Amino acid sequence: MRIGELAERAGTTTRTLRHYESLGLLPARRAGNGYRTYGEEDLRLVREIRTLQSFGFELEETRPFVECLRAGHPAGDSCPASLDVYRRKLAEIDACMDRLARIREQVDAQLDQAVRARAALDAASRAPAGTEPLCELTSNRTRVPLPGTSRQRATHPEGADR
Repeated sequence: MRIGELAERAGTTTRTLRHYESLGLLPARRAGNGYRTYGEEDLRLVREIRTLQSFGFELEETRPFVECLRAGHPAGDSCPASLDVYRRKLAEIDACMDRLARIREQVDAQLDQAVRARAALDAASRAPAGTEPLCELTSNRTRVPLPGTSRQRATHPEGADR
């Protein structure tokens, strides 16, 4: 098959396949007319690479899996070098999860602190007896007395009584 068909069947682009070829992950075979030619085994290699990349593997980390398939093994992860890459990736993932857990704890603590501070601010700003809550429309955020109290009503910023 030619590069366009391989790209389509593998769910990628010809540019990506050329990049894999430049890195030595995909063999560069040419037909007599100069066109790249690929077989089913190449489709299998590309699918292996794409699957590993979807798991977060870097291209270079896929190399042992590709070499394992090229060596004729039934699966790319049946070789010791591939297993080593899995182990390194798991250690990397564990480290990331530990770091994220620490960050989550910090963000959770910040949220708790912010909620407590907000509650304290709300409690401190509660209106004294006989007044309404802050009037959001007044420019100086004056408290508006309840009817029947001795304080004057605050006015709207444009001067209209509220």
